[in-house]
Amino acid sequence: AAQVPGAAGVLLEALRWRGRTAKQIGLPSQLWCADFMNFVLRRAGGKGTQSRAARSFLQYGKKLDGPRVGAIAIFYRKGPNSGHVGVVRGTDGEGNPIVVSGNHGNTVMQSTYPKSKVMAYVMPPDYVLEDMATAALAAAVK
Repeated sequence: AAQVPGAAGVLLEALRWRGRTAKQIGLPSQLWCADFMNFVLRRAGGKGTQSRAARSFLQYGKKLDGPRVGAIAIFYRKGPNSGHVGVVRGTDGEGNPIVVSGNHGNTVMQSTYPKSKVMAYVMPPDYVLEDMATAALAAAVK
């Protein structure tokens, strides 16, 4: 998978929390994948959707035509408002996205998801990428 320009910080931040539970991170313990995605975006210096709904990310940023490293993947789950959200780390040999997400087995975990379950891939909005770049530069200067 190609890379989303400027979004490496989102993936690196998500990877930092692998194996942790919602309680260890300070998030609600039920249905917390969107909470984790918003948490990661904040920690990377940007803004998220401020919603607990995974599908809120369908209206976030720019839709992409396929998976990109650092992009946000939104997945279909049964139910009219159900979903899952995480950060793309890459793809397997069949084009299925490898995603780091919260609330997968009650922890932050990396897993491969069927591409047939993907509703959309989105890149954070430009203003969020700019905020993250500013935060990264400030941290590098320290």
